[in-house]
Amino acid sequence: MKMKQELAEALVSPKSYKDFDHIHAVFTELRKTAPVALAGPKGFDPFWFISKFEDVKAVEADNETFHAGDLPTVLVDAETNRLTIEELGSPHRFLTLVQMDGEKHKAYRDLTASWFGPRSLRQLEPRIRQRMQQTLDRLMETGGTCDFAHDIALLYPLRVIMDVLGVEDEAEDMMLRLTQETFGSGDPEANATGRVYTSPEEQQQAIAEIAMEAFGYFSAMTEDRRKNPKDDLATLLSNGTIDGEPLGEVETFGYYVITATAGHDTTSNSTSAGMIALCEQADLLKKLQDDPSLIPGLVEESIRWESPVKHFMRSAMRDVQIRGVDIKKGEWMMSNFASASRDEDVYDNPFEFDITRKPNRHMALGYGPHVCLGQHLARLEMRIFWEELLPRLKSVELTGPVKRVGASFVSGPFSVPIKFELK
Repeated sequence: MKMKQELAEALVSPKSYKDFDHIHAVFTELRKTAPVALAGPKGFDPFWFISKFEDVKAVEADNETFHAGDLPTVLVDAETNRLTIEELGSPHRFLTLVQMDGEKHKAYRDLTASWFGPRSLRQLEPRIRQRMQQTLDRLMETGGTCDFAHDIALLYPLRVIMDVLGVEDEAEDMMLRLTQETFGSGDPEANATGRVYTSPEEQQQAIAEIAMEAFGYFSAMTEDRRKNPKDDLATLLSNGTIDGEPLGEVETFGYYVITATAGHDTTSNSTSAGMIALCEQADLLKKLQDDPSLIPGLVEESIRWESPVKHFMRSAMRDVQIRGVDIKKGEWMMSNFASASRDEDVYDNPFEFDITRKPNRHMALGYGPHVCLGQHLARLEMRIFWEELLPRLKSVELTGPVKRVGASFVSGPFSVPIKFELK
């Protein structure tokens, strides 16, 4: 069925995502009235909106039927898509794991899977705790007031990812701009430059500029690691092979980009969501301090609640039915993780932030072949963050409104002003 036009326009409008309650009201109405609906917003190619948990799960589990890489993998307007294809000969500015399907996706994912497994993470834990100590020092230097999202949550996961990749601290500014321009460039409040883009061409040019800068940095890094290998992900990517052949230049750069960007903003946004909950629920801080075994529950609920990656786009490889609705071969679809993670048919009280929620199945990290490769690292980072901070936190409260990134793909809080006391 065709979606109401006002709902279709809300889905694609960056402004909708700056208002958390509003965008979730849109998702809720669609789950209830049109769970599989065709959206036709102005300036966009039409796409099917998939909103329910079980439907999103089924789509993500079946990479043979629902491809990630044939059409744009994230929602873009028709003009941006045209410009990207015109410039690059592809709908994708970067070729990363999320744009790959089938055996190629499996081969490239398997290359680094062990790096993000339990054994490697145990070896990383001391370094992550060291980064968290630096973060605590930074928090103490603020004197009891700060913008938690900007001053604390933004940089901690970025520095962890830099350690994983082997990126030097001097490149922090470049890494931050790469993430923010790639994910939030349409929101002048939240992007790295503060620029207001007046056209798709201008916005694409800004992304191209930071992409070229990052490409130069990572190309030099690859050359260095081939001569001087280290114990980092860059060394694995620089010297790894698939079917006996070195990784292609484009694929290697794509790996750097997806690790840098996806491993940063998502963890930052979820950590900010946890802090907002601590400020809004009067008894939550004491509950966690009295029983630290609840911290993994805080982590999981923060991820579900925020669902920083709001969607991925898929395309149907054959005629198929979802919930009795016919979707034709070649049609574009949105798997909406944020909506699925609030599905009333799956969760009791989905709009309540509940750290004791069990089981806490959610779609915030994806599902199936494309499930988030760094999910265990993200959970570890967040667990360490709260393990180190909570015992020292005497009180915390919001001192102003939370501000959110206006972006339909990856978004979350970019400003969380707080006042706090440490023990």
